[in-house]
Amino acid sequence: MSDTAGTPSEQPGAGPAPVPGTGSSPTGLGRTRRRRRWARGIAVVAAVVLVVAAAAGWAVYMKLNGNITPDEAAAAELERFEKDRPTALVKGAQNILVIGSDSRHGDENGRYGRDPGTERSDTAILLHLSAGRSSATAVSIPRDLMVHVPGCRRPDGSRSAPMFTAFNSAFELGGSACTVRTVEKLTDIRVDHHVVVDFEGFKDMVDAVDGVEVCLREPIDDKDAKLTLPAGRVTLTGEQALGYVRARKTLGDGSDTGRMERQQRFLGALVSKVLGTDVLLNPVKLYPVLDAATSSLTTDPELASLRGLYELVRGLREIPTEDVQFLTVPREPYTGNANRDQLAQPAAEELFERLRTDAPVRVGTERDEKTTENASGEAAEEPSPAPTFSGNTAAEDTCT
Repeated sequence: MSDTAGTPSEQPGAGPAPVPGTGSSPTGLGRTRRRRRWARGIAVVAAVVLVVAAAAGWAVYMKLNGNITPDEAAAAELERFEKDRPTALVKGAQNILVIGSDSRHGDENGRYGRDPGTERSDTAILLHLSAGRSSATAVSIPRDLMVHVPGCRRPDGSRSAPMFTAFNSAFELGGSACTVRTVEKLTDIRVDHHVVVDFEGFKDMVDAVDGVEVCLREPIDDKDAKLTLPAGRVTLTGEQALGYVRARKTLGDGSDTGRMERQQRFLGALVSKVLGTDVLLNPVKLYPVLDAATSSLTTDPELASLRGLYELVRGLREIPTEDVQFLTVPREPYTGNANRDQLAQPAAEELFERLRTDAPVRVGTERDEKTTENASGEAAEEPSPAPTFSGNTAAEDTCT
């Protein structure tokens, strides 16, 4: 027998030698390596998921971004007359002209009649956003209001002569640029942006928020508007909402005044629905709303992107619904034609001046008293009371 013993690893039946400095066996080392491979696998999967999510997010962004149509022709026309346009007086305040087009172009819009030669502005609203985004005031401009329309570039490239005519003729003559210039001439208010939306886009927007509730004081049966509804609280689909805001012959007194009031109350209910739910915070609910909204928009180039729209509306989320106001420009029957309107002065100029200077505007059913109560309950004079114009707010319940 040798007097030199073999190392443990050389001994018959001996197990594997420990790895120096590790205190573990090769079997433990294998487990460590497997854990490392597993961790690397998880990291790779996570990276792939992030890449896919980023790609999907980018695809959604590009899809929504591509929905918006930039109004390059209008931008060029407005640039041509820049020296004649009003100057913005208050930094940060914004004025956006929202034009509802009665275009019959396209299969869906064509369902409401085929008259391609008379595309006019079915609805026009001047939306004023205060500089601090503490309020939003939407002023409807009657389509039958008699106004001075400047000479405008027609779709065929020719130019129209200046004329005194109904407001909605401006859109037919020269599209959105002519309408913007007409509004600026009428109000002396700088229009910072414009948005054109058609019938189908309006319907899709209402459907995207699962309908909008209104209150009907009596049943509606209007064959022309394809509208049959019971009295009371009713949630309107997009198709029903379009008929509701456009009908004028069988609802109320049949005037355009009643139609504009319905539009204002409906828009107030729509705003309340969007701001009063989790739509803005829920991507699943927000996407169809954004898709419907962007698909129907033609805007000035500065707004024609998700970034541009976001910059515009990001401050609106904090505006209380009671400070989102709707009213119609003060007007009266036109002296030359009872079926047309003219501005009612001095109330109209008072409204325009307050919008130009970003001064407060209040809406109500009648002019408020020029006094208010102080903390002790005694009547106290109000130094500069804001005038009250007939209208409503997004906070109002249409059933009250």
